[in-house]
Amino acid sequence: MRQRLSSEPDRYRGRRRVPTPPRSRYAAVVTTAFVGAGIVALGANALPDAKSVSPSVLDQLKQASVTSQDASARADSADRASRDSRTDSKAATEQDVWLLPLHGYEFNTPYGVRWGKLHTGIDLVAPEGTPYIAIHDGTVTKAGWFGGYGYAVIVQHPDGSEAIYGHSSEVTVQEGQQVKAGDQLGLVGNTGHAYGPQLHLEVHVNGQPLDPVPWLKDRGVDIQLQIEAIYSDVAAS
Repeated sequence: MRQRLSSEPDRYRGRRRVPTPPRSRYAAVVTTAFVGAGIVALGANALPDAKSVSPSVLDQLKQASVTSQDASARADSADRASRDSRTDSKAATEQDVWLLPLHGYEFNTPYGVRWGKLHTGIDLVAPEGTPYIAIHDGTVTKAGWFGGYGYAVIVQHPDGSEAIYGHSSEVTVQEGQQVKAGDQLGLVGNTGHAYGPQLHLEVHVNGQPLDPVPWLKDRGVDIQLQIEAIYSDVAAS
């Protein structure tokens, strides 16, 4: 190439020249494109075709999926059974609550023959107006005047047994009302054939009176020692 003499005019002066990228850059771009396409094609070809997978492997995968679903279903069933069991246990515990009819009384007259006649219940002496409660869950079948019992409340329990609360000064429930162990039924009084303020308590099974002392003791309530069932806290809550 002939060198331009300093005396010669520069024909390119004032013109904007666009630099030409080297050939190596075009080569790199083209090469990358081809390589990328090759990798994509190779990756696609590398994926296994469903027809090329061993049938035994497919069966194993299918069996593993079925086993997993069965395990999940069994776990859900076991969880539901556990919840139902806890619910049933709680309901059974609530049904088993038996309590003293009141506190701070004097055990006066037991069940048995007195003055030639059968005294069909027990008398618990307490100040007049002392509230008394249901010894067990049930339905109020009588609430009002009841002959020699004076003002009385009768509660029929779910097992068919009945409790009679007599000589009340006042009853605080109504016939047909559902009550829980610990609910107030009335106030101690001196009505009917009573000899001073007291609560007369009877228990009837199949229509026949039984001695309340051993019957309630079998249910965790000791009338004579004034000890009630361990479930008293459940009823109070």
